[in-house]
Amino acid sequence: MIDDKPHDPANDGYGPSSSFLLDIAPLVLTAMILMVQFFVFKDFTPHIPLACGILITGLFMKMRGRDWRGMEERFLKVIKIGLPAMIILMGVGMLIGSWIIAGTVPTILYYGFSIFSPSSFLFSVCIICAIISVATGTSWGTVGTVGLAMMGIGMGLGIPAHFTGGAIVSGAFFGDKMSPLSDTTNLTPAAAGVELWDHIRGMLPTTVPAMVTALAIYAWIGMGYGDDSIDLSSIRALQTSLADNYNLSIITLLPALVVVIAAVMKMPAIPTVLGGVVVASLIAFFLQGVGVSEIFNVLQNGFVSETGFDVVDQLLSKGGVMSMTWVITLTIFALAFVGSLEHYGTLKAIMAKINHFVKSRLGLIFTTYGSVLSVGTLIGDVYTTLVLPGRLLKEKYKEMGYKRTTLTRSIEDSGTLLSPLIPWNMGGSFVAATLGIATLTYAPFAFACWLSPLFGLLWAFLDKFIPREEPTVEKLDTDTSSANSISEV
Repeated sequence: MIDDKPHDPANDGYGPSSSFLLDIAPLVLTAMILMVQFFVFKDFTPHIPLACGILITGLFMKMRGRDWRGMEERFLKVIKIGLPAMIILMGVGMLIGSWIIAGTVPTILYYGFSIFSPSSFLFSVCIICAIISVATGTSWGTVGTVGLAMMGIGMGLGIPAHFTGGAIVSGAFFGDKMSPLSDTTNLTPAAAGVELWDHIRGMLPTTVPAMVTALAIYAWIGMGYGDDSIDLSSIRALQTSLADNYNLSIITLLPALVVVIAAVMKMPAIPTVLGGVVVASLIAFFLQGVGVSEIFNVLQNGFVSETGFDVVDQLLSKGGVMSMTWVITLTIFALAFVGSLEHYGTLKAIMAKINHFVKSRLGLIFTTYGSVLSVGTLIGDVYTTLVLPGRLLKEKYKEMGYKRTTLTRSIEDSGTLLSPLIPWNMGGSFVAATLGIATLTYAPFAFACWLSPLFGLLWAFLDKFIPREEPTVEKLDTDTSSANSISEV
């Protein structure tokens, strides 16, 4: 079957044709394979289904008389756009390992636990999880370490599990969303052609009020729990173990300070991350007595804690370049799949439908939310959820004269923050399995996660925090200039 619409070689892509169903067929079939993987096989690794999606798109290309080579060139260009984010991820793996052996993470944990009291437990849990996620750039790592410990402490304090789970998820995913070290925070602006720090600043109007409101609610809930007759021995034991195995001082916080200062100075993310690694490695050598060979091994393979205290060992056994291979390979598959759909014409076909009814600011932002939620609930893969809408809508924002920071903010609000609230999404399934509590049980109490998109909708209605620029109309492309525009991510 030959495509019934002329192809402009300058566009390096096809579509839309006269058959919308044929244009979106590769996306629909791939979504079906992903759902089988998730719900039938109970395996939440989307790598192979996405690889199948690339092959399916190639088969449809052949069936319609199109060339595989053009599609391959397109998805390689899209992968190139994500390379800075992938390099940052490898740096983050080194950063986590170096911060552990330098004593930075142990120091943050030690003093963070000092602020606990039963009445302020939920408030404190949310704050601590946010700090750890911002510092490490990983919500999953925070949930699987600090979050797991907090669930046990909360049970001992008599705090209902759904409250504790909600506070953990709110803090962890808030920190993940706002951290310059996070994979999602780097990948989302990369896909839409936005500079990293512009993206982070653009998220403040929704994320900060959502977090402040969530903390106020947790503080109010905590007022119902007294401080009498509470055994905090588990917290004290954890702090003792940290103090016995690390030299904890203000010096060990220097790597975190370096990263913060670099962020304030708007330095590119890669030298920011590597600067934090270098400073932490020097502190590990001179203050903690870690040898150069061991430092190199930790940077490559991560740190394995052997304090004998199970909670501490679980908290601090992580990091290294190799710890990021799962995420990096998934990012490659997701970007390649989206690039394949771009070349085949799927995104143009969808965009042609969208253009019929997106005529206003509200329509544009509602479409952004709807597309992200559709991909997140249908496919369940966080990375495709973030990348596909960004590639789909970035030109529409330029055409209508709105800065794409609103696009990337909306994607993170409805993608990153809502992923742990959807039971079959990667985020929701991971949190539920890790914390041992059903997704729909804690979801209503993860206030920061669902309040952030609500603030986004509020600002859309009020026309607040929706920055504008000169409207332009450009063809959808992924040429070298697009890659260069985000080369500093």
